[in-house]
This record gives sequence, C-alpha cells and structure tokens, in this order.
Amino acid sequence: MKKLTSLLLAAGFAFATGAYAQSNLLNVSYDVARDVYKDYNPLFQKHWKEKTGEAVELRQSHGGSSKQARAVADGLEADVVTMNQATDVDFLAEKGLVAKDYPKKFPDNASPYTSTMVFIVRKGNPKGIKDWNDIAKPGAAQVIIPHPKNTGNGRYSYLAAWGYALKQPGGNEKTAQEFVANWLKNAPLFGSGGRDATTTFMQRKLGDVLVTFESEAELIAREFGRGEFEVVYPSMSILAEFPVAVVEKVVDKKGTRKLAQAYLEYLWSPEGQENAAANYLRPRNPEILKKHAAQFPAIKTFSVDEVFGGWSKASATHFKDGGTFDQIYVQK
Repeated sequence: MKKLTSLLLAAGFAFATGAYAQSNLLNVSYDVARDVYKDYNPLFQKHWKEKTGEAVELRQSHGGSSKQARAVADGLEADVVTMNQATDVDFLAEKGLVAKDYPKKFPDNASPYTSTMVFIVRKGNPKGIKDWNDIAKPGAAQVIIPHPKNTGNGRYSYLAAWGYALKQPGGNEKTAQEFVANWLKNAPLFGSGGRDATTTFMQRKLGDVLVTFESEAELIAREFGRGEFEVVYPSMSILAEFPVAVVEKVVDKKGTRKLAQAYLEYLWSPEGQENAAANYLRPRNPEILKKHAAQFPAIKTFSVDEVFGGWSKASATHFKDGGTFDQIYVQK
C-alpha cells in the first residue's frame, strides 16, 4: 500500500486520508482547483463520518482539464470528475463513462460555483492595461495564457476575448477573428495548464499580463504575496462554469456510487459554498454570494451558450483541428 501511495503521489495525486478509511474516492479535476478540493475534502470527510460513521479516503488528481478528461477515458479510474468546461465532461459522456444527462443530475447545470476571466498585471500596472483592447494592440503587452486547444483556462480566455470583440459597436465574426488574431500574436508562449501559466508569469517573470480565472488571483496572493501584482477587471468577460459528474462505470465497478453522489452534492451545502467563496469562486447560493460581495466585484458577463451556442458548437468551430484557432495561430 505504501508503494502504491508513493507512485500515485509521484503521478500528481494528493490525498486526504481519514483514519482507518473504509472507502476511497478519486476526484479527477482541473489544474487550478488543487486548493479548492484540498480545503473541501476534510469538510466532506467530517460530514460523512458524522452521517454514516464511516471514514473515507479522498484522492485528488489535477492537470489541464482536457488532459484529465482524456486520462479518465484512457482508464484512470475516477469516481467523480470536477472540470472547468462542459466539453470535457461531454467528451466522457460520449465515451459512455458519464451520464449523457449529467447537467440534470445536480442543481445549476451541475456547476456548483462560477468564476470569470480577469487580468493579473505587474504591481503598478506599468502597461496601463484596463480592458481587452489593451492587450490586443500589436506589441502592446505580452500575454500569458494556457494553450486554448488543450486547457479550459485557455479556452475561456480565448472565448472571452472573442465575445468582447463581438459585443463592440460594429462587432461581427470577422472583426472578432481579427481582434483575437492580434491578441494571440502578443502571446509569446502557452502554458500547459493554469498553474503552469501562473508559474511562468509569477516565478519566471515572463509577460506583462496573465489572463486567468478570478479565483486564481487569490491563490497567487497566498503563494507569492499580495505586493507582487494587481487584479484588473475588464469591462466585460465570460461566465465560467465548472461542471461536475459521477463516472458511472467506475462507481458501479467499485461500489462507490452513493459516496460519489454525496461527495458532489455536498458542494452545494452551506459548508461547500463557503469553501468555494473562501477559494474565490462565486457561490451559487445567493445568500452566501451576497455575504461575500466585497470580494466579488460586479462585472458584466456573457455565457458560452449566449454568444457561441454552447460548448459543443464553440469547440467544433474554434478548437477542433482545422478550426478557427488553428487558422489564426498559424498566421503568427
């Protein structure tokens, strides 16, 4: 058992272990959610112990959202997936691993919290970045983002810039494509995931602006200190949802369906929603969101459904091989 644990730790797993654990569950999640579930797991363990008398071992695996989904499809036995974009869960549904109607299995389209994309800039904002157009002008600023084809963070950033351009006076698909093409030309490299992009910006000191989830700003502050950067909220951005689902085939094989269902349901509990707020994710519970209004500035957002016709359509148009991203990026 010790040897197996060492191998899993080496592969990027994290553990939250209850004494004399009788059951175990693996949560395969996206890159920047490490702290979210590191904080959430003990809350659920306490709840489950009080409710059932059973101790439970909880394991985490984190990486780029799409890479994580492919790992599950290739055999990584996740009991649950907690991703940052619907396309990755849809992919698993197409593989028969997740229920096709997974958005109906939990409240709020199976997304227990939300976020949006903001700008992290150097202290003092030396480039004077205020909105999307400030990072799309030729040579205006070096932009750090994860790869839009491989990560949820990168896709949200790309679609946020595209949607912003569409919503400008006279905006259309052609002007949006030109806008995003210019924006991508300012990206000197792509991170392999949200955490990698943050490390590139904060530790390697590359780039003038990091485009990332609002929640990542607080994690950066905890790790690197608040005096190293500033957060800039653009005039509008995209609504980021984080779908969760039970991996049907795995829970049936392991006999963990009840535990997996409860683990995800508890994300909507007051404790789960407070944990989301503590990790700078916007709670779905309106009372808890209102309670933490000071840390969540008002920002105009648009959804993927509203602007792009849903994730399936957006993915096919922009991120599939030969899609708009490929057409734009080869011109760099």
